[in-house]
Amino acid sequence: MAVRVGTDLIEIDRIARALARPGFRDRCFTKAEQAYCETRCNPAESYAARFCGKEAVGKALGCGVRFTWKEIEIVGPPKPGVTISGKTARFAEKVGMRDIDVSLTHSHTMAGAACVVELEP
Repeated sequence: MAVRVGTDLIEIDRIARALARPGFRDRCFTKAEQAYCETRCNPAESYAARFCGKEAVGKALGCGVRFTWKEIEIVGPPKPGVTISGKTARFAEKVGMRDIDVSLTHSHTMAGAACVVELEP
């Protein structure tokens, strides 16, 4: 069994500023992700963690940030999971992805994520 790991870290204030820009929310997050984040006390924390999750998935798959943001959807609660679609799903199939797991975290100032992708031997 082969695995790849991806991580990401970002300042929550950076995402909060991006959320104030027209179009950022709709360009980077699915309607389901937005619906979840908007229910939180500090939506920017959850948006930042999901943003990191998407970046970590791209890194673990080996495509970096060459994906369409909404093609990697962070699902959950209770536990975060990942749904991949479109060209990102085709890329994941091409590299032999069998399973994917993601973990999200945030403090008052930072958000982070780690992703592990299991590949076909």
